[in-house]
Amino acid sequence: MTKRDYYEVLGIPRDASPEAVKNAFRNLARQYHPDVNKAADAEEKFKEANEAYVVLSDQQRRAAYDRYGHAGINNMGGMPDFSNIDLSDLFGEFFGFGGMRGRRARNAPQRGQDLASRIRLTFEEAIFGVEKEIEITRDESCSTCKGSGSAPGTNPARCTTCDGNGEVRQVHQTFLGSMVQVVTCPTCNGSGKVIANPCHACRGRGLERKTFKKVVPIPAGVDSGTQVRLAGEGQPGINGGPNGNFFIEISVSPHKYFRRQGTDILLNLNINISQAVLGAEISVPTVDGIEKMKIPAGTQPGKVFNLKNKGVPRLRNNGRGDQLVIINMDVPTRISSEQRALFKKLADTLGSEAVPQEKSFLDRIKESLGG
Repeated sequence: MTKRDYYEVLGIPRDASPEAVKNAFRNLARQYHPDVNKAADAEEKFKEANEAYVVLSDQQRRAAYDRYGHAGINNMGGMPDFSNIDLSDLFGEFFGFGGMRGRRARNAPQRGQDLASRIRLTFEEAIFGVEKEIEITRDESCSTCKGSGSAPGTNPARCTTCDGNGEVRQVHQTFLGSMVQVVTCPTCNGSGKVIANPCHACRGRGLERKTFKKVVPIPAGVDSGTQVRLAGEGQPGINGGPNGNFFIEISVSPHKYFRRQGTDILLNLNINISQAVLGAEISVPTVDGIEKMKIPAGTQPGKVFNLKNKGVPRLRNNGRGDQLVIINMDVPTRISSEQRALFKKLADTLGSEAVPQEKSFLDRIKESLGG
């Protein structure tokens, strides 16, 4: 049977790059691999694509094929012996084992794991910032063996399974023939060394668990859910990789009077009827202390007054939010006989007509707050 042109088999132009050759074969392999495609001709198409890839991915064989066609390959001794070719990187995803890329990834430096803890702040601490002492528990290099994992006075030995390479070669029989797989050594887990006399302190890990205290500055303006990152304070890296990070999650206790809305602080404040009608100068609590504020005559319930720059500091910008003072009417439930007489006299002058309102008390508050 006449063989098809290899470029036609892979569906690529004759000037295709090596990466294009590999990608084309991978696409065909996914389509025709017998484990995926149960069609009668799937195995033959897979073998045909594999043959085309083996030739076109080899610079010398491709040059001979481009010049002389299939005859040029035959003059070079025909198709190569699969038992001498390591295709694990390319076929790993189809045969269920990791290839060279996976092995390199496992042995490459890796960043350590991140650690986290939670701290609770008072409302004022969250507003103005504070320094907090925290405890960090993580692995550190063993002080007894200096991280080697071996007992003092001894050294790790070269792994005899992989001869110190950290990897071993395995041969798998497939319908394409023998295929070589390079895997991490199961004896030394890729380190190339074995510990004959483990350190008694760390039991051969080379690491020991330590807890230490650290004073951490918490910036002004944090809120519940805010995370503070301590770079490099997490678990140690693997194979010389950098340490992970340590994250502190903030939880803020509620305040008796103040509520937070973004960078603004809300305060509900009761005034009496005479202050609302006649106007007054009152003392208003803020996170900075007592502030004087004027109440104009005729102030209505739900009126919101704005105390500039008395709110929460902005984490990523300069300045602060505002304190919004929401006025409520304090209606007395118990009054003296003298007060009753005065209210009755006032009532006679005001009349008894009830006037419907277009907007409710809550509507007026929402408008004042920009809602």
